[in-house]
Amino acid sequence: MSNALKPPRLRKGDVIGLVSPASTPAPREKIQGAVRYLEGLGYRVKPGKHISKAWGYLAGTDEERAEDFNAMIRDPEVKAIFALRGGYGTPRILPLIAYRALTLKPKIISGFSDITALQLAIHRKCRLVTFSGPMPAVEFWKNPDPFTEENFWRLLTSNKTVGELSNPLEERFDLIKEGKARGTLLGGNLALVASTVGTPYMPSLKGAILVLEEVDEYPYRVDRMLAQFRNAGALAALNGLLLGRFTNCEPKDPAKPHLSTDFVLKEYAQAVDGPVFGNLLYGHVPKKVTIPFGLAAQIDTTKRRIRVAESAVT
Repeated sequence: MSNALKPPRLRKGDVIGLVSPASTPAPREKIQGAVRYLEGLGYRVKPGKHISKAWGYLAGTDEERAEDFNAMIRDPEVKAIFALRGGYGTPRILPLIAYRALTLKPKIISGFSDITALQLAIHRKCRLVTFSGPMPAVEFWKNPDPFTEENFWRLLTSNKTVGELSNPLEERFDLIKEGKARGTLLGGNLALVASTVGTPYMPSLKGAILVLEEVDEYPYRVDRMLAQFRNAGALAALNGLLLGRFTNCEPKDPAKPHLSTDFVLKEYAQAVDGPVFGNLLYGHVPKKVTIPFGLAAQIDTTKRRIRVAESAVT
């Protein structure tokens, strides 16, 4: 069992707070669709005051976005806080978050992509389990994928053991490095993890199982970020590595000499002193696994298995 702080499970009739810590959901119908979806499942919804604002590529100023998040933390009615979407800007609000209030009254926190920075900070400051998975104004506002839905809601609503983190049957893990390992699940979007390294909001990766995904980055940029991890000793400190989808991470001009993203990932994986799986169905894809960051997981490449032997909620 991990020593993580777990939030209470979500029940029908509970209030879900919607926030925009990064960019504004656009068009507005995505917010409306997200609210309809959540209410259709039997939950009550409380939108943040500033979720529709636009300040450049951000959903309002840093103070406004943090104000919405902190208001949801302090609202006794709100049981879960969902980021509507990712985008840009979450690292800007990390110094403004009410971490102590969240520790005293733990709640479900969910999102992925740019929200990675906030999830890392919450683990560092609160040891609270957070959920890296689908977002209401991205995957859930219209025609959600059934596999994605089932994985997500099971983790948030059931206090039973999470069990295996599995791809759909047609999607096998790519075995990159053999072995068995146990460690705390941490990570998220590669660029956001890289931007958090060296700050007071980055948890230790010693003995962790790091999960990484990315979207719309050239291979040389993926290479540069992983070189930073390796040079900082972060890869060598890991017990294991899980590589999700690196969507649209292609060279700008394939006709020019380049290294593929797949080659770069497998090269840096050799710096990990433990098992490595690729092709985890996680990241910027409609069909995805939800990852409970902060929980301990076990990897066994012989059985092609990733298993979490405890619940994510109480």
